[in-house]
Amino acid sequence: MSIVTFWNSGKEQTGKTLSIAAISTYMAIEHNYRILVVSTGNGDTTLDRCFWEEKKVRKNLGLFGPNTHVAMEEGISGLIKIMRSNKLEPENITNYTKIVFKDRLEILQTYKGSQEDYREFSRMYPDIINLANNYYDIVLVDLDAEIDETTTKQILDSSNLVVVNLSQRLTSINNFMKIREEQPMFATKKALLLIGRYDKFSKYTIKNISRYMNERNKVSTIPYNTLFFEAAEEAKVPDLFLRLRKSVDEEDRNGFFIAEVGRTVENIIYRLQDLQMKMG
Repeated sequence: MSIVTFWNSGKEQTGKTLSIAAISTYMAIEHNYRILVVSTGNGDTTLDRCFWEEKKVRKNLGLFGPNTHVAMEEGISGLIKIMRSNKLEPENITNYTKIVFKDRLEILQTYKGSQEDYREFSRMYPDIINLANNYYDIVLVDLDAEIDETTTKQILDSSNLVVVNLSQRLTSINNFMKIREEQPMFATKKALLLIGRYDKFSKYTIKNISRYMNERNKVSTIPYNTLFFEAAEEAKVPDLFLRLRKSVDEEDRNGFFIAEVGRTVENIIYRLQDLQMKMG
């Protein structure tokens, strides 16, 4: 049972959420893990759009105007209310998630409410994540930049692995190198570097980035892929991965994409196993 947190510095666009969508989908299809993705932002529907079409609200007009239907709160809001009553057990978290693949992949969706409530609710994420870790094999956390520094530190400290999301820009790489000097955790094996929206034709290739950063471990990538980015807007990411899973020609752009996602997943699993062995 492991917590893998996806982190990036500030609000730079690194493709972090879409990288999580790709990694979690591939992992669920190819490995026998029970996976939970925790989306910690407020109102960001990027992850939702990867898996589900937006529901259209239907209004039933009656004699006295629109009828309203009040449903039981789901997602993070409902989960937090149960936690406050001290009635939440690890196995009950699944009642508040949305299922992508039964017994394989579930999503605890982003909070959708006021900024004031979000600031209060977000402080409970460390407890929710740690509780979920007692039930799921792997908890993948999409750590939002708006979460306060104390809560962010709690989540990073409790994580077995931190996936550092960088863009393929020199400024992004240099900024992280400064952070790594100031925060030693990012210089350990607990940190795995990931380039999102990777372009293999850029001069900042994985080989050159690794050399520039003096990074001994191979940097992982999620390549830019047109079909994937379209599927992420059309709730068709699972369908795409099921269709591409047998693409083996890495000279083909789709074959290269699926191969790199697969290598990233294997790097995450290997690093988790390696860290657990050293702790044991």
